[in-house]
Amino acid sequence: MGGDLTVRLLLLFLATSWFATAGTYFVTVAGLGGTPEYEAQFAKWNTDLDGLLHGNGAGAVVQSLSGPAATRQNLRDLLERLSGQMHPDDTFALLMIGHGTFDGTDYKFNLPGPDVTAAELAKMLDRIPATEQLIVNMTSASGASLPVLARKNRIVITATKSGNEKNATVFARYWIDAMRDPAADTDKNGTISALEAFRYAEAKTAAYFQMEKLLATEHPLLSDTGKTVGVAHPEPANGQGALAAIFPVLRPPSETVQNVDPAKRTLLQRKQQLEAKIDRLKYQKAALPEEEYKRQLTGLLLDLARTQAEIDK
Repeated sequence: MGGDLTVRLLLLFLATSWFATAGTYFVTVAGLGGTPEYEAQFAKWNTDLDGLLHGNGAGAVVQSLSGPAATRQNLRDLLERLSGQMHPDDTFALLMIGHGTFDGTDYKFNLPGPDVTAAELAKMLDRIPATEQLIVNMTSASGASLPVLARKNRIVITATKSGNEKNATVFARYWIDAMRDPAADTDKNGTISALEAFRYAEAKTAAYFQMEKLLATEHPLLSDTGKTVGVAHPEPANGQGALAAIFPVLRPPSETVQNVDPAKRTLLQRKQQLEAKIDRLKYQKAALPEEEYKRQLTGLLLDLARTQAEIDK
């Protein structure tokens, strides 16, 4: 009995320590607008996004660069400073709003002063120790950055399918809407994952061009396997989306409270782990015998229900 108690206390300590130290880091950057209308639009989107990301609670680190401050050097300095604070267990997301260009060789994110290329950005991001990373490039021509940024354990989302889609994009508007609209939370677990936000924004972008009776000038893509070719519809059949499905972009307030007692923090962490396992299992469904899939899913759902009951006490 005493040994069991010791083991339980040790597990509680380890889980609580992990929850307390693992962090979530977000960086938003609004680049040059080129005209007063776009400058205002990009600044507003960046402000909206910054405010929504702060909804992840006091434990989330949210940093923004916009206007004259959004220079290549300031971005490099910010990422270098944050990388010194991060650990492998942390998660990191970079969200880019604005205009991009592609000259047939290099993608560039338009910033005050020198632009930053996809290759330069990749070098900055490769220095970040957080194992799981999300890059959401919502600029024109952003599809050209995907092959350069793609890497194992990194989710790369672009507003366009290539560097040849050069018109100003609307994808950013719908990505932000995904963080506001309860309909984006398709599994109703209270958390908006990167996959849910992408699917919502991709569908809304397509609907926008259909509604306006315009030829679509942007086609969003996602790659989260390290492949340099993204897909518009991530699913088990094409192997894309599993990592994005478990990357939280926005968590419910009940799971971001930092001053709850250690036991409840442990239960909340347990809930997140179970939800991630369920999402991964869904992606493995096609490769599993039906009965085995049902057995594993039932076990996880029961465990999740018991954990939620403990949280609700």
